[in-house]
Amino acid sequence: MGRLCQTDGLTEDQTEILKAVRQFVDEKILPVATELEHADEYPQEIVDGLKELGIFGLMIPEEYDGLGESLLTYALCVEEIARGWMSVSGVINTHFIVAYMLMQHGTEEQKRKYLPRMATGEVRGAFSMSEPGLGSDVSAIKTKAVRDGDDYVINGQKMWLTNGGTSTLIAVLCRTDEGAESVYKNMTTFLVEKEPGYGETAPGLTIPGKIDKMGYKGVDTTEAVFENHRLSADQVLGGEPGKGFYQMMDGVEVGRVNVAARACGIANRAFELGVAYSQQRETFGKKIADHQAILFRLAEMATKVETAHTMMVRAARTKDKGMRNDVEAGMAKMLASEYCNEVVEASFRIHGGYGYSKEYEIERLYREAAFMLIGEGTSDIQKMIIGRSVLKDYQLKG
Repeated sequence: MGRLCQTDGLTEDQTEILKAVRQFVDEKILPVATELEHADEYPQEIVDGLKELGIFGLMIPEEYDGLGESLLTYALCVEEIARGWMSVSGVINTHFIVAYMLMQHGTEEQKRKYLPRMATGEVRGAFSMSEPGLGSDVSAIKTKAVRDGDDYVINGQKMWLTNGGTSTLIAVLCRTDEGAESVYKNMTTFLVEKEPGYGETAPGLTIPGKIDKMGYKGVDTTEAVFENHRLSADQVLGGEPGKGFYQMMDGVEVGRVNVAARACGIANRAFELGVAYSQQRETFGKKIADHQAILFRLAEMATKVETAHTMMVRAARTKDKGMRNDVEAGMAKMLASEYCNEVVEASFRIHGGYGYSKEYEIERLYREAAFMLIGEGTSDIQKMIIGRSVLKDYQLKG
């Protein structure tokens, strides 16, 4: 293990957890990741191993049978897992967001109903905000939930559900008529239960099938079609309608720390592959690492890996202090995703023609890195969030 991506001030428990996760990644994920990714095969054995490690309940409080760890611990574990195979970190990300939203906003009854089973991985979470044609414009949501006595009836189509097929609980953002002037106060988050799989997974809820993607293979990404899906008003997150947008944004903040951690993991692995290959490949009578052009490239890669990791750690620690971290998470996500792409491309160039071959791991990382640029909000969206906050903080007086 090299000197990059080290984190100061960790407890003994955090250190032991990370050591166990890194060992699991090295022994159980890296040897099979590329083969499973090319086959677009769901990594069931890996997921089962993560359950045994307690990863699915890492941040869930001990009173609900979780490990009660911090966002920082979770993010560092995600970084390690993404270093092995980014898709595996996707398996737990939306699960984690749903668990976090329940922890922060759920009623006590909802917490006791779901969190203990989420901690073991028996209940698997998915997070649904986006829709076809929606992009980042959350205010344009069309999926609607209408009150009918003690129930709600949901109609609409959702898009880009990570774990849409394997999940059994979806946090779904819908438009509801709460009579508020602001569109953002007319949104509600519902906890929708379903069976795992495809087709009609609950009355009035259809998961059509997996979306074929350029990368991010193995994990299932789906649509969700609601046609008169009926559920009890008890399934409103927090028990009170009209708060869904703010609940979702809270979840997205920690989700952005997660994506930053994933980008750090991919970049770190790309650096490891590039620096190793540069010490094996020879041209013009010497190792290519001895050529100044390659040496400079390695120096830039290492610096970007270290910078992204530091930003990600700061964002996680800010949230752990109970502070708003929209700016810190946005900065970390933007920087880590952009640097991830640059480091992966640099490693790709170091590999030369072999990098274009599917036999080499860097080919997979090259496709995975692209997703980091758009997951949990594009870099342009992060810039808008950061820019508006900076203007507010540094507003001229008088």
